[in-house]
Amino acid sequence: MATAVLQSQETEHALWQPAVNPWLIAVSVILPTFMEVLDTSIANVALNNIAGSMSASYSQATWVLTSYLISNAVILPLTAWLGNRFQRKRFLLFCIFLFTLSSLFCGLSVSLPMLLMMRILQGIGGGALAPISQSILMESFPPRRQGAAQAVFGLGVVVAPVIGPVLGGWLTDSYSWRWIFYINIPIGLLAIWAIHLTVEDPPWVRKSDPGPLDMIGLVALALWLGCQEVALDKGQENDWLSSTLIRWMIVLAAIGFVVFLFRELDAEKPMVDLHIFRERNLAVGTALIFLSSVLIYGISLLTPQFLQQLLGYTSLWAGIAVAPLGLGAAVAMILVGILVSRVDARWLTILGFVIFAVASFSLARVNLTIALRTVFWPQFLAGVAMAFLFVPVNVAATAPMRRDELGTASGCINLMRNVGGSVGIALVSTFLARRAQVHQTMLSQHITAGSASVLQGVGGSAVHYLAHIVGPANTLGAALGLLYRLMLQQAALLAFRDNFLGLAAAAVAGIFLVFALKKVKVDKSTTLH
Repeated sequence: MATAVLQSQETEHALWQPAVNPWLIAVSVILPTFMEVLDTSIANVALNNIAGSMSASYSQATWVLTSYLISNAVILPLTAWLGNRFQRKRFLLFCIFLFTLSSLFCGLSVSLPMLLMMRILQGIGGGALAPISQSILMESFPPRRQGAAQAVFGLGVVVAPVIGPVLGGWLTDSYSWRWIFYINIPIGLLAIWAIHLTVEDPPWVRKSDPGPLDMIGLVALALWLGCQEVALDKGQENDWLSSTLIRWMIVLAAIGFVVFLFRELDAEKPMVDLHIFRERNLAVGTALIFLSSVLIYGISLLTPQFLQQLLGYTSLWAGIAVAPLGLGAAVAMILVGILVSRVDARWLTILGFVIFAVASFSLARVNLTIALRTVFWPQFLAGVAMAFLFVPVNVAATAPMRRDELGTASGCINLMRNVGGSVGIALVSTFLARRAQVHQTMLSQHITAGSASVLQGVGGSAVHYLAHIVGPANTLGAALGLLYRLMLQQAALLAFRDNFLGLAAAAVAGIFLVFALKKVKVDKSTTLH
């Protein structure tokens, strides 16, 4: 009897097709995805302006980013349960409405506490948008078009964080930081209208029985992801384990993770069905998404920081310099969407890691005399690598899953994308600071009073200062100060190079993880009804 019911469900899953053309559905769900992912990075360049208008310090203003990421992360793994509990289309429309409304009040905020509260609500509304959109896309397209569906989804998830700083810098400089939130309002209203017309709940969502809310599991999940995000965001600022706050955050995150794990594995109807990770491709694919996010967020942070700190670029121009990353991803998404149904996804993923390693290694050769065009092609190649990593891995990870499991799988994959981004930023920031200290120590050993090159450099600078800038009493001090600044500059340059080399090495290491994936077969004979 049970076997007959299961076969009936599988037949229903296989035969169901949406009433609306899948491409119209794709356009509809890409809008909220793009809007939500954009907000993870668009506020980065406006923190100084927000701090100034709110009479707060820069450190306090960084909670504008942290508060959003915490609430966003907590909702991500619960997306499937919430969608089944409240009906997915209704829940998606509510989330878009909450995100749009909270965006309006973010722009209208008159104090930092009000802004942080609105950002928490914005994160709650936005957390479910990407995984629901991805699961709707995967359900709406037949197997042979899954690559195209993932490519469309990738345009929102991959390109939005890249153009976020550029758009945020332009809006902040041209108008006000408040417009980085107001821009969500027309997009949100358009998304509500489009999804209301095109999206429908499949039968397995309408008939679902998600079970009761597990309050202990929910608190444990919030404790794990919330404390983990605080530790990652504030770790470098507070010198990691030397800070009592960071130590407590790590301990509480570990406790929350263990409690959540045992609650979900023991529950008859868990909020997050972790049993789906018995499927090897999903487990390995999730790990690959995590590693890919570390690489992508790392390189997208390093390049603008290098241009701003060492070459004196403005925030806007540094953001423009990263734009080829999004351009390369957008161009390659089209190609990968076609290839993924014809070429083994594992070989496409390996190619993605190789291209990223080449791009990162090219950036490891930068110096202080480069022009903007020097970083264009490495950034473009990194964008191409993003497409070759994102689409094939998603296809390989979700292909073995039943259609009613796609919601949970999508939520977990997107959670790892967010966590990987946070880990990548934290690792790059920490490694950059520590390597700069190491190189400064090594360089200072060669600056001695008896060094002929030091004496010649200080003497030449002293003569210049005496002739053009300062009086005789200050020439030696000014010359030594210039020498110290040059040493710091060279130490920072070497630290950036080390970081780029580290990312290249991590990409090469990721190739070995790809071989743990099982080959997936895309049914080319499947036609769209």
